[in-house]
Amino acid sequence: MSKRFALFATAAVLVFGAMATAPLAAQMSEKTVMVGGAAMYPSKNIVENAVNSKDHTTLVAAVKAAGLVQTLEGPGPFTVFAPTNAAFAKLPAGTVDNLLKPENKATLTKVLTYHVVPGRMTAVNLMKAVKDGEGEAHLKTVAGEDLIVKQAGPGKLTVTDVRGDVADVTIADVLQSNGVIHVVDTVLLPM
Repeated sequence: MSKRFALFATAAVLVFGAMATAPLAAQMSEKTVMVGGAAMYPSKNIVENAVNSKDHTTLVAAVKAAGLVQTLEGPGPFTVFAPTNAAFAKLPAGTVDNLLKPENKATLTKVLTYHVVPGRMTAVNLMKAVKDGEGEAHLKTVAGEDLIVKQAGPGKLTVTDVRGDVADVTIADVLQSNGVIHVVDTVLLPM
């Protein structure tokens, strides 16, 4: 009897142990991209991945302040041009602190949603749109204004805002369960 119990207990431990590590094993087999020192898992949503990037702490703080976490955790799909901390640091002194104030939530929301395009547009999709647009693709953002994407050499993309500021895509195709992120080196600003 005790031998049967021992076998049953061992089998139960193995089954439950395998169940507990299944999500970990699935993540380990995913093709990830490193961003800000962290692996970005295609099975996780935009927010779940972004919070792990050391290069996007300012963006994550801004998304929280604007109340956009729930939206970017939603089904999407979304294409996000995600500025790094260094991109935010290029803004005039005090700009980020000012945008994060509760009274500036509407402005912050407009700036952030200007970095989001409905749909899942990989670099291949963007390059095709550029080719079809005879050198540039005009993308309508969630904020309602256009961004212009251009090819800047083999496999390189730039994104231009309505003010004419140009951001380089430094890491493309960071796939998410609800879209794709393209890391950019400049904050894009709407009118």
